[in-house]
Amino acid sequence: MAEVLNLPQGIAGLLAIMAKLRDRDGGCPWDLEQDFASIAPYTIEEAYEVADAIDRNDLGALKDELGDLLLQVVFHARMAEEQGAFAFDDVVAAISDKMVRRHPHVFGEASVEDSQAQTVVWEELKRREREAAGETDSSALAGISRGLPEWQRAVKLQKRAAAVGFDWPAVDPVIAKLHEEIDEVRVEFEAVAAAPDDAAAQARLEEEIGDVLFVCANLARHGKVDVGAALRRANLKFERRFRAMEMLAAQDGLSLAELPLEGQDAYWEQSKRDERGDG
Repeated sequence: MAEVLNLPQGIAGLLAIMAKLRDRDGGCPWDLEQDFASIAPYTIEEAYEVADAIDRNDLGALKDELGDLLLQVVFHARMAEEQGAFAFDDVVAAISDKMVRRHPHVFGEASVEDSQAQTVVWEELKRREREAAGETDSSALAGISRGLPEWQRAVKLQKRAAAVGFDWPAVDPVIAKLHEEIDEVRVEFEAVAAAPDDAAAQARLEEEIGDVLFVCANLARHGKVDVGAALRRANLKFERRFRAMEMLAAQDGLSLAELPLEGQDAYWEQSKRDERGDG
C-alpha cells in the first residue's frame, strides 16, 4: 500500500501517513480536530488491546494491536512537532538514552546479581533522575504517576512502601485485614440503608469499599499475581458463563430476562457444570 501511495517504507512511511492525515490542506477532518487530551483515552485503550491479545495468545492480533499502539505514539509525536515541542525522532532518542542510562550492567561496567537487584537499581536511578530534573519530593512514593489505572497505582504505592520495610510479613495478616475491611463495609451499607439520602454515609461507604479494593491489590501483590490479568480472567470467565446461560435458556425456549433469580441461577450452575465437563 505504501508503494501505491508513493510513500517510503517502514516507520518513515507511517510518519508520512500521519503528517498527511494532519495536513490542513486535504487531511482528515477527524484527525485534524484531535489534541493530546482527546487522543489519550485511545492510547490507553490500545495498550489494553495489546494486553488482551497477549492474554489470548493470539500473535496475529498482537501484531495488529502493537501497530495500533505505535500509531498512538506517532500521533502524539506529530501533534508535538506541529507545536515545535519535539518530533518522533526525539521520542526515539529519549527512550534510547534512558534505556542505556538505566542499564549500566549491560552498557557499562556495573553488575547486578539478579532481576530483583536490578529492580532496586532501576528505582534508585529513577530517583536520581528526578533529583537531577529539580524535583524536590523526597518521599519513597515520589514519581508514581497519577494517570495510572488506580489498581496499578495501588500496587506501585504498596511496592514502594514495602521497599522501606512498611509491609505485612506474610499473607495471613493481609487476609485478616481483608475480613476486617469487609466487616466495615457491611456497617456502612447498613448506614446507607438507614439513611439513603445521607451524603456522608454514602461517602463513608465509598471509602470503605476503596479500602477493600486496596487490600485486594495488596493480597494479589503478596501472591505475585497481576491484578489486571486476574481481573481480566474473571471478566472473561463471567462473560463465558453468562453467554452459556443465555444459550441454555434459549434452547429451552426461554429468555433470561423473563426468569426469576432462582431460575437464572439454575442456568448459571448448569453452565459451570458444563464447563467442568460434569454436567
